[in-house]
Amino acid sequence: MDYIRAFVVGGLICVIAQILMDKTKLTAGRILVSFVTIGVILGALNIYDFIIEFGKEGAAIPLPGFGYNLAKSTIKEVDKVGLLGAFTGGVKGGAGGISAAIVFGYIMSLIFNSKTKE
Repeated sequence: MDYIRAFVVGGLICVIAQILMDKTKLTAGRILVSFVTIGVILGALNIYDFIIEFGKEGAAIPLPGFGYNLAKSTIKEVDKVGLLGAFTGGVKGGAGGISAAIVFGYIMSLIFNSKTKE
């Protein structure tokens, strides 16, 4: 049942992004930033906790999940070290995911020959 819930929640997030790309004039970059920002806001308000609890990794892996991770890491670090944690918490919390994205992106760029759209 966990797999089905993860699929539904992750799929719903992707469907919303696709609808925004198809039906609005928003660029992919603006949608990306909006999703991360929504994840930060919902994470800071403890609302995204319920979405994560229901959808598991289907909610944690997409862009709002990254924003949620940034918010929770920053809150945790501020509680631990004070104001300095507002600047270091998000970096510490997101370092693993960002590093993996860079490494795997580089590996894929070596394997595949990318071309720009015309």
